[in-house]
Amino acid sequence: MQINIKNRLVYGAIVLVWIVVPAYTTSMGILSTDVIKGLCVPWGAYGSYAAEKTITSSIFLIMYLLPLLFAIICYSRIVYALKRKVTPKGNYCAT
Repeated sequence: MQINIKNRLVYGAIVLVWIVVPAYTTSMGILSTDVIKGLCVPWGAYGSYAAEKTITSSIFLIMYLLPLLFAIICYSRIVYALKRKVTPKGNYCAT
């Protein structure tokens, strides 16, 4: 049962990283791209100041802070598991 849940989490994370996040970033890029005076302005033509802040903030959260948070959680679990399972035996100081 637990292995099945972990497999689903792994597959869900793979789908999120490889499909959902690039699709979200592409759609945000399409929303902020426009032709201005005959020139294509990618990632720079926003309808309003609020739209600019919303799009850039959401991309920052999804592309930077969310992976950073996941990395911190995963590494803290690794360190916790190692501290719990690995116990030093004897004196390791060389004299």
